Amino acid sequence: MAEAAVAVSAARVGAVATLARHIAESEHQGPFPWAEISIAGAMEDLVTHHPAVEAEDLYRKQLRQARNLDRAAGRALAGPHRSDLRVTHGPKAMAAEFCSTGEQKALLIGLVLAQARAAKTLFGASPILLLDEIAAHLDPARREGLFRLLEALESQVFMTGTEPSLFNGAGASAVVYQVDSGQISESY
Repeated sequence: MAEAAVAVSAARVGAVATLARHIAESEHQGPFPWAEISIAGAMEDLVTHHPAVEAEDLYRKQLRQARNLDRAAGRALAGPHRSDLRVTHGPKAMAAEFCSTGEQKALLIGLVLAQARAAKTLFGASPILLLDEIAAHLDPARREGLFRLLEALESQVFMTGTEPSLFNGAGASAVVYQVDSGQISESY
């Protein structure tokens, strides 16, 4: 178990660093605020400051010492499941949990787009994106910016929405389908 915990934690540290680089590269592009991200947890501290074998040994020791506490709690009180992804609204230097709901949604969209760019770079192919109701709470300018950024990804994108007008400005490459009473038809 210690080997898996260290491997998961090390992979998370690497993934967050990769994503942070992609966010930094496009910091001021588009209508979505850039984010500062980090992962916080005791396991990440272990893998950041110790070689893997040593981190595994330290975690095994921690598990042994906490066995009675874990048994009493009915769960493991330490491990990679206790880590948190920390997100900060870059332009405002404000932790995401203190941002408005709209700001949080904009941050999340920016993170999804950065992750898609990272996946494209890492794997050499654009990812398929499934975005449920993503345009519903965006103003027209942000919606158009979203469509422009999605088109630049050269990904196949599936978006859902309850109103066809949400997809106005999606671009010539977009195909919009409408589902009505179980029937699917092309909208325009």
